[in-house]
Amino acid sequence: MPAPPSVSTAPRGRRRRSALLTLALLLPAVLLSAAPRAAADPNLVTNPGFETAGSGDMPYCWSRSGWGDNEFVIQPTTDAHGGSTAMEVTLTERLEGDRKALITESAECAPFVEEGHQYDLSLWYKATTGSNSVTIFRHDTTLGWQYWTDVQTLGPAAAYTYTEVRTPEIPPGTDRIAWGVSLYAVGTLITDDYSMVDATVPDPGPVCTGTQAECEDGAWEVLPTENPVRSMHSVVLHNGKVLLIAGSGNSEELFAAGTFTSAVYDPADGSYTVIPTPDDMFCAGHVQLADGRVLVMSGNLAYPDAEGTHGYEGYKDSYIFDPATETYTKTNDMNDGHWYPSATILGNGDVLSFGGLREDSTGSVTAELWSHEQQQWLPTWQVNQTWSFWGLYPSMILMQDGRLFYSGSHVFGNGTPGTGASIYDYGANTITEVPGLQNKDERDQSASVLLPPAQDQKVITMGGGNIDTNPDANRLTDIIDLTQPDPAYEPGPLLPQGTVDLGDGPVPQTGDQGKMYVSAVLLPDGTVLETGGGLHNRADPVYESSIFDPVTETFDPVAPNPEAYGYHSSAFLLPDGRVMATGDNPGDGSWNHNVSIYSPPYLFRGDRPQITSVAATEWDYGSTQQITVDSPIVKAELIRPAAVTHSSDPNQRFVDLPLTVNGSTIDLNVTSNPNLAPPGWYMLFAVNADGVPSIAEWVHLGVPESGTMLSATTTGHDHGAMTLSGTEDSLSTLSTGTTGTTASPEEDLVPAVQDFAGSLTGEVRGPEKRRESEPVDVRIAGCERAYGAADVCVPTAFPPKVADTTRGRCAWLRQHDFGRLELNGTEDPLRLDRNGDGLACGKGDVPKRYRLT
Repeated sequence: MPAPPSVSTAPRGRRRRSALLTLALLLPAVLLSAAPRAAADPNLVTNPGFETAGSGDMPYCWSRSGWGDNEFVIQPTTDAHGGSTAMEVTLTERLEGDRKALITESAECAPFVEEGHQYDLSLWYKATTGSNSVTIFRHDTTLGWQYWTDVQTLGPAAAYTYTEVRTPEIPPGTDRIAWGVSLYAVGTLITDDYSMVDATVPDPGPVCTGTQAECEDGAWEVLPTENPVRSMHSVVLHNGKVLLIAGSGNSEELFAAGTFTSAVYDPADGSYTVIPTPDDMFCAGHVQLADGRVLVMSGNLAYPDAEGTHGYEGYKDSYIFDPATETYTKTNDMNDGHWYPSATILGNGDVLSFGGLREDSTGSVTAELWSHEQQQWLPTWQVNQTWSFWGLYPSMILMQDGRLFYSGSHVFGNGTPGTGASIYDYGANTITEVPGLQNKDERDQSASVLLPPAQDQKVITMGGGNIDTNPDANRLTDIIDLTQPDPAYEPGPLLPQGTVDLGDGPVPQTGDQGKMYVSAVLLPDGTVLETGGGLHNRADPVYESSIFDPVTETFDPVAPNPEAYGYHSSAFLLPDGRVMATGDNPGDGSWNHNVSIYSPPYLFRGDRPQITSVAATEWDYGSTQQITVDSPIVKAELIRPAAVTHSSDPNQRFVDLPLTVNGSTIDLNVTSNPNLAPPGWYMLFAVNADGVPSIAEWVHLGVPESGTMLSATTTGHDHGAMTLSGTEDSLSTLSTGTTGTTASPEEDLVPAVQDFAGSLTGEVRGPEKRRESEPVDVRIAGCERAYGAADVCVPTAFPPKVADTTRGRCAWLRQHDFGRLELNGTEDPLRLDRNGDGLACGKGDVPKRYRLT
């Protein structure tokens, strides 16, 4: 067994550890190969050229691996690059799965690795197909061997071709890795002369270019220019600007006047351009399409009436916003109204939408599908239907195999029946319950996000409350690993506490007090900023921000935002690595137009790396793309720009781009799986050893060829040693044409989809009986419509510490800046108008110090 290598660089350990990612980007159709490494570097692979025989028919320290329904041969061949032996893998028939020769998963054979280090993996290969992937497994000192990641797609090669790729930083608790090349399409792959060398970039050590507080906690700045519109929707555009959609801005007065607004903010000069908005897009859904335009769906047809005969109503209208012209264009109508709908883009560019309120205020049970190919909403009969009511803004996150994970985050009231979280399989049209979500009926306006990197398939859900019962919002977090055969939420660390303003100024939070209205933002160093929030329904802002590290699963409190950002707030990443936050709409109906900008600690850690050139901005899946940088980097990634409202942005994701490093020239290896990085425009960041990111460059992932995306292929989650069960026929030489079973390159690109979440044990539900809608209480927003205008929210349930008396409730309303409240009729459900004069909390109802004026 080779001794653990002696390496002079220690694992990086900072106060705020970066997420330790590597990245895979995209290249033109031709593989860009790095020059072979000098032989002086120590090779950590035992028997790298297969020259030493093993005890069976495989070379020493190599095993057959893979899974699935396929016919295969894995055996040594004399068609070697160096020496006399190479390894041949052939698939002659395939329905699913992959095959590979893998370094044997044992202490004797698998190379020793160190936490935080990176390693360059290289080999020579030939292949008749482009469906090959360098696959790595890691040995966790507690959990044992498990799949880690795929880092590079290898294209067809008739002659021996050299390839090299750098691993992500080794995660904590990992002491060894095993790797090989997976073949997951019919064809033949021959590999030889493997190498693995330590390529760790030394940590430059602590650098601080700001104050100590800035270097540790970052800094907020309140911009001098206010947001001119009452926007609750924020969409980052691929030209670097931000679309801020208000519609009527939750103002019944603006709605009645037909005054609907949007604005485009330009971070370059701090300017706002207010643009014509054709409809009331207040509480619509939105998502960036594959070409970078913004699809905006449904919105507000009507506010609740004073008599309580109907609640909010959602219309069927849909629009596309074009960033180039800054104009809206109407599409065909949706099949149903959807006030507060979800919107999730799929790997083929289609969009699925669920939930929301119909034109009659009931809940929509109609699933909607926007067809990328047809550029329109499809009729109901062409869309799979379960006739389920998913609630309002259900957080539907695209999984790597095309299924959708409903995280349990939603808006207003209780979660869905059952466990509150589930996996929806559109193809099978089934919903499977997922267990483990804590307090599933108190996750109203929690935040859920796919943690960096997307390849790890982990989701965190943070905070939440319930506007119907109005308890103190909670500190809970839950984390789920969707790579597991039967995923379940596990409790995560509690949210840090800050201060809360209960009406008399900020005081420290106590007990289990947490927050709802949470904003979660993916940062380019691989961490997650959570910020903003409130303790109760449209009341009691919480001043607290922290950064979550997905590697250590810990929160690090940072500088709190000085502005109150609760209901209708949003926060999102800008291309320069800062975070912008805007919007707050408390129950008294007012609006906070101030805008805050957060500079994370990494912006105070010395010079930023620069991407000095990008060879191409149009990228293909499974390709290698080349950039140059002005200083060493350790990782790069694609971050999908935000499209956020009401704590919800299910399309937010951070996709690793594993590196092949040749000095200042970096090849970025792009995933072959469009479900990991759905088509569209992305921010490309390069990050150095101290976690400092570059300013982003914009690159575009095009829609994959028809049929490429949704094939359910895997690259070996069940990867252990196996009994050879394939055919005994072998291919001793590679074809350079397209004869036999070899597919053409265009037919070859099968996306590498893992065998994750494949043994679910939760309750499975198929389609319900067809129905028109779900009954919904007209007070779904948690506001008692008997008092004041529709944009004022007197809570149907007051916070638990408020006395259940007229005096107690009026004191709370006065403390929270509610003005004069007239009754909308004769009903007084909260007993605020004791003398019956039509004025709540007025003279004759309570003593003067509790009255509303």
